[in-house]
Amino acid sequence: MLRALLIRLLIGLLVLVALLAIVLYARYGGGEPYPDLTGAPVFDESVLEVVVTSPEPIGNLAVSADGRVFYTIHPESRPEGAKLLEWVDAAPKPYPSEEAQTMFETPLGVVIDRQNRLWTIDHGNHGTGTPRLLAFDLETGAVVHDHAFDSSVAQLGSFLQDLQVDSTGKHVFIADVSFWRKNPGLVVYDVESGKARRVLNSHESVSAQDWLIRNPTKDMTFFGGLVVLKPGVDGIAIDRDDEWVYYGAMTHDTMYRIEVADLLDESLSEGAFAARVEAVGPKPLNDGMSTDIDGNLLITDVEHGSVMRMTPEGELTTLVASPKIRWADALSYGPDGWIYVADSAIPDQMLRSKDHIADAAPYHIFRFKPGIDGVPGQ
Repeated sequence: MLRALLIRLLIGLLVLVALLAIVLYARYGGGEPYPDLTGAPVFDESVLEVVVTSPEPIGNLAVSADGRVFYTIHPESRPEGAKLLEWVDAAPKPYPSEEAQTMFETPLGVVIDRQNRLWTIDHGNHGTGTPRLLAFDLETGAVVHDHAFDSSVAQLGSFLQDLQVDSTGKHVFIADVSFWRKNPGLVVYDVESGKARRVLNSHESVSAQDWLIRNPTKDMTFFGGLVVLKPGVDGIAIDRDDEWVYYGAMTHDTMYRIEVADLLDESLSEGAFAARVEAVGPKPLNDGMSTDIDGNLLITDVEHGSVMRMTPEGELTTLVASPKIRWADALSYGPDGWIYVADSAIPDQMLRSKDHIADAAPYHIFRFKPGIDGVPGQ
């Protein structure tokens, strides 16, 4: 009798596990290989200079007009120490201080606006905590803006992770990858009023397509292929004239843009927003983005360790590619024509043990000169 009961319980458990696997695969699995869009690089990989060497995986970065380098430790690596750092005299220094680190939960995106403020976006552990936008005065390190997003903007399962600020410093545009919830979109935040709103929720342009990221370190599959990393809108950039916001879902074949004036128009319906989205052109499976002073878009390629340039007409050129870059993540211009590239080494940190992360160290920020200048901090 007891044996029969145990057998029935075991069968029930196996059925439950099988059903869970089916649900996980249906929602998060699958994916086809993506074509390689890289061409012959303009620059040899020898142009890459190492700027930062870190024992922990780097998240995003921002470089000020006077060459100060700020970066986050990637939250997926579960950092136990400082989470926002400045590279000072060839060593990491908690920014703005060690004591200030208590303000952070899972900060990732960083950017410097033209008012010399460093902005950080904290996804609040996928919306389970407190998603938060902070700004620091770079002259003093003081907090000059602090906003916690409510659940109407940063939903449970959201992932606010990259941001841009317009030249006035009055508007912030944030990308919500929403990997687990699968409701990606853009967040428009008004600094003066403290109002935030979501736009383009689950629109085709912000949503993942069915592509498998094949990185040289590993294909981005987990739990025996039941879960595949297929992020929605990730990279976001604004042109230097405040005319366009560019954005791309990581696992999507097309780069998109929408006019800043449309994003700021609160009278537009979701349908009206969707009608004003423009496709720019085919892109790699990308992470970070920036723009130069000529209106071109710079894009990282997470499969091939490369940085590409896309013209406003959608034409792609590979600037540099190197196996040294395990996962080309965030981009930031600095002074004197340098562009900085954060290598977050995602395959060596996501769902990896602390021992593996330590063994895969060090982690780096690189820089090179792409030939066309940009605005530092973005």
